[in-house]
This record gives sequence, structure tokens and C-alpha cells, in this order.
Amino acid sequence: MTRRVARRSTRFPGALGVGLALGVGLSLGARGIGAANAPQAAAPAPAAAALPKEGSTRLQNGTIAYVMTHKFWAVYETPAKSECPAGMNDGPREQFRTLYGDGKGPKKYTIVEAQLKREGDLWHPSLAPEPPQLRFKEAQSKISYGMDLDGKIGPNDFASPDGVQGVDNQLYRVIGCIGNYRNMGTINHFEDLFMNSYNDARIVVELTHVKSLENSDNVSVNIYRGSDRLMSDSTGEGYLPGGTQHIDLRWGKQFVSHTKGKIVNGVLTTDPIDRAELPWGSTFGTHAYHVFRGLRLQLKLTDATGKGMLAGYVDTEAFIHQLNTSWSTHHQSYGQLSSQSLYREIRRLADGYPDAKTGQNTAISSAVNVEFVQVYLVMPGEKHQLSASRQ
Repeated sequence: MTRRVARRSTRFPGALGVGLALGVGLSLGARGIGAANAPQAAAPAPAAAALPKEGSTRLQNGTIAYVMTHKFWAVYETPAKSECPAGMNDGPREQFRTLYGDGKGPKKYTIVEAQLKREGDLWHPSLAPEPPQLRFKEAQSKISYGMDLDGKIGPNDFASPDGVQGVDNQLYRVIGCIGNYRNMGTINHFEDLFMNSYNDARIVVELTHVKSLENSDNVSVNIYRGSDRLMSDSTGEGYLPGGTQHIDLRWGKQFVSHTKGKIVNGVLTTDPIDRAELPWGSTFGTHAYHVFRGLRLQLKLTDATGKGMLAGYVDTEAFIHQLNTSWSTHHQSYGQLSSQSLYREIRRLADGYPDAKTGQNTAISSAVNVEFVQVYLVMPGEKHQLSASRQ
């Protein structure tokens, strides 16, 4: 059975005459009647079409949806950078100079021997040891953001900043001392910016069977790709709840996932999704995505926002493919990110989902800090009203 709740328009004209002229259209729109089918005179709007009162809940018929507005790979940082005692990693330019010099030495290299060889290593990465002069610097902190993904406390696990033991986030060891992924890093900034700029990178989470946003013991969780712009606030830096997202079930079918969860004291915790693909487009509208195994969400919810973390084992090959197809060597250089070095480390520290034939782990534990705002969903085929709930 399908149940729908119409979302009333929040756009009101300033002039009284225009407002009266549009009143009929708003009333008909709320009743699912298109302008082309509208009669010349409209009956007064029924009581059910009255605008919701200020402060009323956006949870309708046990359903509410949120769209992601911010995402950052979870990197625990200290002001003194104590987690990086050996300093930050070198990037492509520094490594190139280390390997081939500055062109003033006695040995001369051809473009094939130097530039093209190094670029070829990026697109055809190897697990062979790097030259000894290229030493990768892992994050050394015992504290990390993340979740306990395997239900164990192991020797390589972290403690959370709140003291919770057993945190799995081996990706932090890899990217924690790479400038690009830190708070002021290029990728840290632009992955978030481009997610908000490109409609095909929209991640939507819908919750159904919700008794309350404080406590619900059996919540259904649906993840989709949306396709609309975010509704920004007056500063242009933040985003407002109450917007609309048309759900893409055609080209975004690969991004649909379902799971269960529960809400305890206002915090949603989901069961893991065995395999989920999330749109992660970046520069110039690249249609990249990440593959997560055992993906789960933990979000502090209100009827306007959701804030917390998504965590899981990110597929190592897909991670490198997303990186290289989204960020050229030139752009990786801005934040001292060497894809060749990162690939070796991400494969070496991978700690989940072993390959059935080789036994080598194919995914690495990770966490992403995320923020959402509430939205109303329009599913394919719903033309005249914006769905706030569906079952």
C-alpha cells in the first residue's frame, strides 16, 4: 500500500494581488491537479491543505528523509601534528625530484624513462616495493574516529576520542599524514564542495517505520541517489531542511541499498550493508563512486538534521580508481598525495573481505564524518506532489 503526504509550497509572493492569483494554483497543486487540468474557478481549499504550523514535525506517517550536505574522511588531527612524528608525506613533485633529480645532475632521463614511467605507475599500480628513498609515513596516533566494525578489540585497533575501544579505521593510518586529506587539504575541501555542486553526487537516506526520532526499535533504512540542488541558507555556506530530492531509480539504480536500524536516545544505528556503492563525483563532473563493504550509519537525528558518521570497509581497488579518475597528478600534487605510494599502503593495511582465491584482503576499514538535512522525496512517477512518506 502506498501512502503519500503532500508537501505544501513554501514560496509566497510579496504582492497581495499575485498571492491571490496563485492561491488557486497552490490549492490545486496540493490536491495533485496540474495547471493544464485546472478549472476556471476553484473551490476553497479543504482544511487538510492548511499549512503546517511552525515547529511541527517533519516526520510524516513514520517516514522522514535526509540528504547529505557534508562529508569528510575521518582523520584525527592534533594542533602539534603529534600523530605524524616523522612529518607529512611527499607528493608527486617531491618524489619525482627524489627519483630523477632536478635535471642538473650528470645522469639525464628521457621523458619515457621519467615522466611517462611515473605516470604509468599511477595507472598500473604495483605491489612491488618502492625505491628505498621513498619512505611512506603512517599516522602513529592511538586515537581515531570510526566504529568497531568487526566486534573485536585487536592490537591494531584505535580508541575513539571519547575513549571507546576497538575502533577500526586502518585507512586513517594511510591518509592521516597526507596533506590532501587533512582539515585544510585540497581533497578534503573539494570533495565536499563538488558533492554539493553536482546533482548526480547526491546521497539520500530515507527512514520508514519510525515511531519517534527519539526511540524506535525497528527502522527500515533506504539509501538512494537524489538529483536536485541543495537548498542553501542566506549565507551560502549552509543548507536548509525542507528541500526536495527527486530519486533517481534509473541511472542511479546501482546506488540503491536497504537495511534495518534502530534509534536509541535520538541516535540512529544501522545494521551493516554487505555491499553498497555511494556516488562520489569530484572534479569536472566525474561520475565516480566508492564501494563499501559492511557499510553502516550512526547519526544523531532531529526532524531537521542528521549528523554523525558512516563507516565500513572501502574497496581498495575502487578507492584508487576513484582517486585517479577524479584527481590528476597535477591536482594530487597540491596536497602531497602520491597515488602510487598510497596504493601500496592501502593494500598492505587492508583488513577486511579477503579474496576467495588469494586470501588477500580486498577492503580497508574506514570512516567518514557526515552531515544531513531533512528533505522531501519525489519518487519516479509522482508528478504533482512531493512525497513526505511512502510505505
